[in-house]
Amino acid sequence: MTIGRHSAVELDPALDDYQLASALVREAGQLALLMRMAGLQSQQKTSVSDIVTAADHAAEAYVLEQLQRCRPEDGILGEEGASVQGSSGRTWVIDPVDGTYNFLHGSTYWCSAIALKDSSDVLLGAIFQPEEDKLWLGGGSRPATLNGQALAVFHDNGGARNSTAVAEFGAATYIHPSWLADPLCAMPWHAAATSAAALRMLGSGSCDLGRVADGQLGCWFQHSCPEWDWLPGKAIVRAAGGATDTVRVNGLEWFMAGGTTAVRELRAALESGSVTT
Repeated sequence: MTIGRHSAVELDPALDDYQLASALVREAGQLALLMRMAGLQSQQKTSVSDIVTAADHAAEAYVLEQLQRCRPEDGILGEEGASVQGSSGRTWVIDPVDGTYNFLHGSTYWCSAIALKDSSDVLLGAIFQPEEDKLWLGGGSRPATLNGQALAVFHDNGGARNSTAVAEFGAATYIHPSWLADPLCAMPWHAAATSAAALRMLGSGSCDLGRVADGQLGCWFQHSCPEWDWLPGKAIVRAAGGATDTVRVNGLEWFMAGGTTAVRELRAALESGSVTT
């Protein structure tokens, strides 16, 4: 098949779900990268930093077409508008380019991500960062891997990482500047941010969560994440032996990942920023 000027691979329906997810994010990410190299323009969505490019649309169209052919009974939900009601009870959640602002401005810190969920939970996640050739994969029935190598940081040293306090970790996070003007958001964010040893704000939640799973980042928190920004990384962190959680504070949903103790302490810090009694 061809999308624009770029050829993309037609995938084999006989692939298992993990193989299919891996192939989809790898092909989508490579397609987006090729399109960026050929030149792209962007359109603003909700703000100057919330943008979409032709590569986002083309990568999502590729994944949509492959899933409809390889998994015709499954539902599909995509960031850029893909929406298919399936009959199987399962849904693929697509983020064709996570970190579009980074992508458009030449940073390598962006990825393609996908998750498979059913009515009760996320089943698997795959994240591919093309310019660093990193592919994280994992789910409930398969331990997490990075480029096929098992991720063991949550199991090393008797699982010490799960008992390490957030004050000893660097925390990855993201908050749009406009949200800092809203005390209902800024207060819990500030409480969590100041509980960590250091902060990293790199602009791709799925890239962050992959690095929580492989140990490069200690923990992560962010508010108001849509499913495509949360479920791929959630599946992989849990498959690596880490913890995930959500909590509602001041009307906003907050999402956390990391070691068991760090996530528990992040939750407590966020709750301390509540304006209610």
